[in-house]
Amino acid sequence: MKGGYGGSSYSLATKRRWKGLVTAVLGLVFLSMLVSLVFLLGLHNGFLSSAGYATEQPSSATKHLRVYDQHSSADTRNESKRQQSAHVDDLIKRLVPPLPKNLGKNSVTEAENETDGLPIPADSPKLRQRRNNSGVAVTDDAGKDFRGADESEKLCELKYGSYCLWRRDHKEKMKDAVVKRMKDLLYVARAYYPSIAKLPAFDKLSHELKQNIQDFERVLSEATTDKDLPPQIEKKLTKMEAAIARAKSCPVDCNNVDKKLRQLVDLTEDEANFHRKQSAFLYQLAVQTMPKSLHCLSMRLTVEYFRSSLDLEQSLSEKVLNPELHHYVIFSRNLLASSVVINSTVQHTEESGKQVFHVLTDRENYFAMKFWFCINKYREATVQVLNIEDLKLNNHYKLAPLHLSLPEEFRVSFLRVDKLSSYQIKTEYLSIFSHSHYLLPKIFPTLKKVVVLDDDVLAQRDISDLWSLDMGGKVNGAVQFCTVKLGQLKKYLPRNSFSENSCAWMSGVNIIDLTRWREHNLTETFQRLVQEMSTEEGLSETTALSASMLTFRGLVYALDDSWMLSSLGLNYGHNEDALRTAAVLHFNGNMKPWLELGIPKYKSSWRKFLNLQNQFLSDCNVNP
Repeated sequence: MKGGYGGSSYSLATKRRWKGLVTAVLGLVFLSMLVSLVFLLGLHNGFLSSAGYATEQPSSATKHLRVYDQHSSADTRNESKRQQSAHVDDLIKRLVPPLPKNLGKNSVTEAENETDGLPIPADSPKLRQRRNNSGVAVTDDAGKDFRGADESEKLCELKYGSYCLWRRDHKEKMKDAVVKRMKDLLYVARAYYPSIAKLPAFDKLSHELKQNIQDFERVLSEATTDKDLPPQIEKKLTKMEAAIARAKSCPVDCNNVDKKLRQLVDLTEDEANFHRKQSAFLYQLAVQTMPKSLHCLSMRLTVEYFRSSLDLEQSLSEKVLNPELHHYVIFSRNLLASSVVINSTVQHTEESGKQVFHVLTDRENYFAMKFWFCINKYREATVQVLNIEDLKLNNHYKLAPLHLSLPEEFRVSFLRVDKLSSYQIKTEYLSIFSHSHYLLPKIFPTLKKVVVLDDDVLAQRDISDLWSLDMGGKVNGAVQFCTVKLGQLKKYLPRNSFSENSCAWMSGVNIIDLTRWREHNLTETFQRLVQEMSTEEGLSETTALSASMLTFRGLVYALDDSWMLSSLGLNYGHNEDALRTAAVLHFNGNMKPWLELGIPKYKSSWRKFLNLQNQFLSDCNVNP
């Protein structure tokens, strides 16, 4: 009995121990599954938040800067992860910093669609609107970034002139996009190929990359535009993109890829710098060369001059020598520009019979201008054309025949310190008398006063009031340009005493008192200054600027600013009120209104003083 009872008790105890162990194991398995499920559903955020811990959540900036690949689509996300508790959402809003306002445009490549989680292209209208609302970047429909436009325009204009602004406004839609895409892929493939080729395990990929590179090089050697590409080019693009994607996923040495990319970037930068310099040179060549249509016009008129039987040598002595009339002087080689100056001036005066225009040109354009102003009448005004080379005047700084020199334009740059003590380079444009202007008393010995007009101006109202001005003994009535002070031009005015706070003055519209000029011997003063500067430093481009500023020192009568609005050949920013109220518009700068590069919104004011129906203009296709 005892033995039977003891054996039964032992077996029961053993069963109880095994049952406890099984229960413990099952409990551990259940707990492990529960913990995994908690992390999988994201419920641990609530527990940690309630315990006083802040979890790392994606900020709004990270959300907008995140880049998705093709495999991170919305169907791979767990639906329960987006349905977190309100407590966790509130905590994130309190802890996550806002999007920085100074974030650059280049930092934003793709943004997540808030409705479906799909990526938005960086150039989409929706993303541009989002950037605009968030203060990141402001763009127009064409994708242009206007953030910091003023600074970039000034730097661009300082380095390459106004061509940068013209190029921006005339930028066309990118052509041959497929060819450019092929070049970009070839660029990346060449960067990865040397590193892939060193890995024996990727011989197949290396061979594929090499084959694609050779294939692209062969196609691009025969095709420069999209229409020249072979029909199967899309397949080649797909193969190249797939090979590059596989190469990017390989464990290559980043230093090798970086070195190759740097080499390619250096080559590309050198090529880009060459093309920028070439474009700047070609721009300067374009603005300084007479357009083909104007050259045709000059040649046609010259031929007609010698074929014509008109009396072109009619006597003008009575008016051209009468000092009581209003005499205007224009130095020009441009027939069309001179015609606009005269026509606009005559159209706005009530007494055109009192106006006499003296156009001084060179031998090359003399006959064309003489014929043009003979067959075209400007109400009752008188126009005299003079060949400056036939006046038997010697150049003032060397004994040689005088050649025509037009008003000279200078782009002056200097440092400016603003209120925040930061240095900036400031650029301004000045137009100054040339060497020919200082022979006015000798060219017109009987005249007492003249108004000198540049050939790139036009009158918008009667400028006859200039003749009644009392200049208080001054010689040159000019619009002062107080944005530039003589103290800022020290390097152009060597070793001379002058008032640093004196304003520079501009040519364009100048009332000249020839009587006072002769009394002060300004012609001789200018000649002496030019000779001294050319002896000490050699004749330079700034000689005329320096000598002009010093010659008229203390002899400039300041005209009211409303007389002339300058820089219409370089500044896009003039408002409509200033354009409408100015008595004279001055197109100083490179973008002259008769050039294709001229600023369109100003050219209309210039064109209305041309008779485009003229037979000679039509035959030469003159349509500025």
